[in-house]
Amino acid sequence: MIKIIEISKADEKTLSAVNRLLPQLSKSAQPISILTLEKLTSSESFRLFLAKEDESILGMVSLVLISIPTGSKSWIEDVVVEEKARGKGVGKKLVKYALEEAAKFGAKSVDLTSRPTREAANQLYQSIGFKIRETNVYRYKLRLFE
Repeated sequence: MIKIIEISKADEKTLSAVNRLLPQLSKSAQPISILTLEKLTSSESFRLFLAKEDESILGMVSLVLISIPTGSKSWIEDVVVEEKARGKGVGKKLVKYALEEAAKFGAKSVDLTSRPTREAANQLYQSIGFKIRETNVYRYKLRLFE
């Protein structure tokens, strides 16, 4: 049976799982350190959820929660499922769990982005009820260490 658990404290086993999953999400993803994981898990605006079956970690999702003058907002990031576990509903369980947690936080909505090439992920999000927004997404790259 697949269970979703929240990681509230950094440990080496979780770090290993996250670093195993990240490259399956993006080829450019770099491994994180235990210090980064500690910073994330101690943040009030961040939640990390893992999908587990017995002792195997099958996937993860990050949930970002913030309060701003116009209300509470949330974003889902870093949805990734172990290749061998794909197609078994793990991603759906992770995303639905994150949505429930965002609702408990009082978020008015939950946003996420997904590259068009990630067809299965986009189908999953739409099957859950996410709608494509009419918006422009901008990115400004910071060059702090040049």
